[in-house]
Amino acid sequence: MPFPIHINIVDLVLKGMLIGMVASAPMGPVGVLCVQRTLNKGRWYGMVTGVGAAVSDIIYAGITGFGMAFVMDFINNEQNKFYLQIIGSVLLLAFGIYTWRMDPTKNMHRSGQQRGSLWYNMWTAFLVTFSNPLIVFLFMGLFAQFAFVIPDRPFEMLIGFASIVGGALLWWYGLTWLVNKIRTIFKEDGIRIINQIIGAVVTVFSVIYLFGTVFNLFTFF
Repeated sequence: MPFPIHINIVDLVLKGMLIGMVASAPMGPVGVLCVQRTLNKGRWYGMVTGVGAAVSDIIYAGITGFGMAFVMDFINNEQNKFYLQIIGSVLLLAFGIYTWRMDPTKNMHRSGQQRGSLWYNMWTAFLVTFSNPLIVFLFMGLFAQFAFVIPDRPFEMLIGFASIVGGALLWWYGLTWLVNKIRTIFKEDGIRIINQIIGAVVTVFSVIYLFGTVFNLFTFF
């Protein structure tokens, strides 16, 4: 039986996972904390730090999506959608340049040697991430660029938001795995390099989509 709604679920899941990874990737305070805890306490302490961050991110993603759902008549207008995608690309470009230029180790505080419980490590990471509501603007840019919000489709949006969590957790799993593998040679410069790579990727990605949107070079989003 064919899917009764003309929505590509696989496409939605891939978009959600990409959004989750982009939102999680920059080496902000919680990213540095995740790396430090992986090095000082062990991989799974770093992983639950990422889980705490992912919980905060999905709350802000939900707030952003819920707010955008109220203006879907405006968003669904083709001309307005075009301008929103332009704005989304510019926001991502600014975010990428900022990420590339920032030094996440400048105000870095050393993670304590006492391990504490996994729950404590997750909870503190959640509070660190939740204290920065500016991530809403990043989600607004990502949602606008990918036309991610689907009005009156709660089941599809539930899948989409679940994929955001999946993408975030995939990023934190991969980061803690990498840091744990190279823990003997990992230095503060490694954090800067990771951050610059992320910033460069996001910048290139946003420029591609900016030009693609302006000149209508692709229609698969």
